[in-house]
Amino acid sequence: MSTTATVLTLVTAFMAGFSGVSIFVRAKFVVEPLGAYGVPKSWWNWLGAAKVAGALGLLAGFAVPAVGIAAAVGLVAYFTGAVVTVLRARDYAHVVFPMIYAAPAVAVLALV
Repeated sequence: MSTTATVLTLVTAFMAGFSGVSIFVRAKFVVEPLGAYGVPKSWWNWLGAAKVAGALGLLAGFAVPAVGIAAAVGLVAYFTGAVVTVLRARDYAHVVFPMIYAAPAVAVLALV
């Protein structure tokens, strides 16, 4: 794995993990938009768990590349769903936020 791919994987894992933990601790900057987009509260822990699992999977990918690839695919799917959710809520000004998280996941997937 190249240095670029390694650094990008670490950054992506940090971003996804941070975002997942932010849901678990109910950080205002994460849960207020979720409520505004109409995401049921019963989903929040599952969404946080998916992000944290993706982050851990990316890190596990250093040892088992297939796991890292699967995690990258999962994160790309997750953040694609997040973009769709924001667009469906017609909150066009905020669509950039899930895209910021999706971009490095797509790049990791392209590099591995």
